[in-house]
Amino acid sequence: MLDIKYSNQALKFLEKTEKILQQRLIKKIEKLHVEPFLHEVTTVGGYKEKIYRVRVGSYRILYEVDHKLNILGIVKIDKRSRVY
Repeated sequence: MLDIKYSNQALKFLEKTEKILQQRLIKKIEKLHVEPFLHEVTTVGGYKEKIYRVRVGSYRILYEVDHKLNILGIVKIDKRSRVY
């Protein structure tokens, strides 16, 4: 299992969002915590690092995986229209 590190943007988004959506997002992040490359995960272009995305309704979670440091880094969480 990987340690989870949240960016400031991701933490702020989770704090200000409604409880139901917050629970859905956290549930998906917990799944990624155990298995970071689910079948629904795709890569995102345009970043220096290898960034992955996973869908939760109309929201997207962008994250990176560092196997050397054993970290799952949540880069950004937002609506699809604003995340890219």
